[in-house]
Amino acid sequence: MRIVASLLALAAVAAVAPALAQQGPKVGELEIKAYQPIPKTKVAVQLTSDTHLSRELRREVMIRLARRGNEVGFSGGNVMRMDVTYFDLGPQMGGSGPTMIPRGPQYDGPGANPRPDLPGIRLERRDSLAPATGPTLRITLTLYAVDTGKVLWVATASCYTQANLAMQAGVAMLDNIFGNADKNRVGDAGCPL
Repeated sequence: MRIVASLLALAAVAAVAPALAQQGPKVGELEIKAYQPIPKTKVAVQLTSDTHLSRELRREVMIRLARRGNEVGFSGGNVMRMDVTYFDLGPQMGGSGPTMIPRGPQYDGPGANPRPDLPGIRLERRDSLAPATGPTLRITLTLYAVDTGKVLWVATASCYTQANLAMQAGVAMLDNIFGNADKNRVGDAGCPL
C-alpha cells in the first residue's frame, strides 16, 4: 500500500514539474505562442483587472488589432483576455528595511475599479542580500475562440519600469508584440531605458 502511494505521489510530482518550469519569459523579453495566426474576425478585448493603466493599454491593443484589419469591440467574435500587472517589491521611499506592499497601487488613475484591497503584506528576505529586481510591468494577451474555447494565440512581455513610465513601457511592449504577431518567437520586449 505504501509503495502504491509513493508511486502515485511521484507521478503527481512528475506531472506538475513541467507546469512549474513554464513561468514565461525573463524580464525584458517577450514570448509569442501563435498556435495559429490571429484570425481577421471581430475581437473583444477583456481585462482581468480594471485599472487606469490596463484600460489605456487595452485601448492601444484595440488600435493595433484594428490596424491588422480586425473589427474590435467589447463583445462578440473571439475574446482576447488581457492581464496587466505592475508590481514593485523594492524598499519603499529609499529605505533598506523590509517592504510593505501598499494598499493602493501607484498607477491607479481616476475612475479605476481595481480588485478589492488586501491587507498590507510585509515582504522581507531572510538573508542580507538586496533584491535583484525592480518595479516590473507584465502584459499577457491570450486569444480564445468563443465557439470552442480553444487558445489560438498567447503573448507575454515584461519590463522593469517605474510607475510614472509604466504606460510608455507598455506601449513599447505592445509595439514589439504586434510588430510580428503571427509567428512563434522569443525576443527583446523593447523596454525603454
